[in-house]
Amino acid sequence: MGMKRDEIESMILASIPDATVDIKDLAGDDNHYAATVTSNKFKGMTKVNQHKMVYDALGGKMGGTLHALSLTTLVPND
Repeated sequence: MGMKRDEIESMILASIPDATVDIKDLAGDDNHYAATVTSNKFKGMTKVNQHKMVYDALGGKMGGTLHALSLTTLVPND
């Protein structure tokens, strides 16, 4: 099954419009990705809450349609 890189990026951007999203397919199988998401919306949030925001943007597809996402979240440097 899996998800395409563009679909993951679109879902994140729909929920976090100011984000910069960089996604790498780790295994070439549309199931194992690494993503770096940078957003001003993450300011003042814990890493756990930042990651939850991204996972929420994926609408419950984590662990189902999307098997693995190694996630890095960042706040942009001013």
